[in-house]
Amino acid sequence: MIREQQLTLALFYCQNVPESEEANRQALEEEFGKSIRLFPIPCSGRLDPVHLLKALERFADAAFIITCPEGACRYFEGNHRAKTRVERTKKILSDIGIEPERVGIIIGSKEAPKTLAELAKEILKKISQFECLKSRNSTVLPAERHSNSSHSQDLDREL
Repeated sequence: MIREQQLTLALFYCQNVPESEEANRQALEEEFGKSIRLFPIPCSGRLDPVHLLKALERFADAAFIITCPEGACRYFEGNHRAKTRVERTKKILSDIGIEPERVGIIIGSKEAPKTLAELAKEILKKISQFECLKSRNSTVLPAERHSNSSHSQDLDREL
C-alpha cells in the first residue's frame, strides 16, 4: 500500500488578521501538526520573495501570505508591497519550472473578515492538489536535506 506524502504549508500572516493571537496559532498548529508552519509578521510588507523561496526550498510544498484588508494597513502600503513581492516570487518559480500557484496571497476583507483558522483551512484545501516537492526528483530544491524544525526557526529569526 502506497502512503500519500503529507503536504506542508508555510503560512505567513499579518498580525492584524482576526483571531491570529498566539493561542489561536498554537491551536492551529496542534490541529494540523506538520501540515502547517505559521509565521506571524508585524506587516505583510516586510515579507520578501527570499522568505517564500526559502520556505519552499527548506520544508514547504506551498507558501502563502495573508494580509490585512486593503486600506487598513497600519504601515500604509504593506499589503500592496506584499502583493508585488508574491507576483515576483511566482515569476521566479515559473522560470525554474515549479508551479507558480505554490505561492499566493490572501488579502483580508473589511466587509466579511475571516479568521486565521478559516483562511488557513481554505489554503490547505487549495494546495491539496499539489504533489509534494520532495517527491519530484528533477525539481527538488537543494536545501531539503535538513530538518523541518530548524528551518522554521531560521525563518522565524529572519523575520
